[in-house]
Amino acid sequence: MVTHVSETHGDERGTLLAFVEAQRGAIRRTLLGLTEEQAASRPSVSELSLSGLVKHVAETELNWLRMAQRQPNEKARTQETWGDSFRLVGDETVPQVLAFWDGVAAETQKFIRSVPDLDDTFPLPPAPWFPKDEEVSMRWLLVHLVEEVARHAGHADIIRESLDGKTAFELIAESRE
Repeated sequence: MVTHVSETHGDERGTLLAFVEAQRGAIRRTLLGLTEEQAASRPSVSELSLSGLVKHVAETELNWLRMAQRQPNEKARTQETWGDSFRLVGDETVPQVLAFWDGVAAETQKFIRSVPDLDDTFPLPPAPWFPKDEEVSMRWLLVHLVEEVARHAGHADIIRESLDGKTAFELIAESRE
């Protein structure tokens, strides 16, 4: 673990939200000091870039939030536009995508704080990777967001280190200066 997440005793929601935020911070830090071009670069054979990862995790969090809220996702992707969730298109910029993600994060926090019980559930959509007629809890959602964002934070660490050699530890130190 690169950063420490303090436990909020007696506040399971707060603790889980803090772990989600810690992973968001890990991805955000990988962009410190980079230009738009550097953030969009792909230093390996992978299609992943730092700016694309930020956009992807922001849209993914929004998608899960909308499922939990049982609302349509205004940024839903089709098979044809799926690739655009991994790259900035048109006039999109890193600051715009970060601001969008900040809004999603604030909405996630507000929503989770408002649900009566973390055991409340919502249905998973029909998809080959989900069991038929499965429902998951709000607790599951938060743990899944930790998993999802952490997975991509690891990708982001490798991409950033490939760009200029900076490690997560160095970026944490820079973010605190």
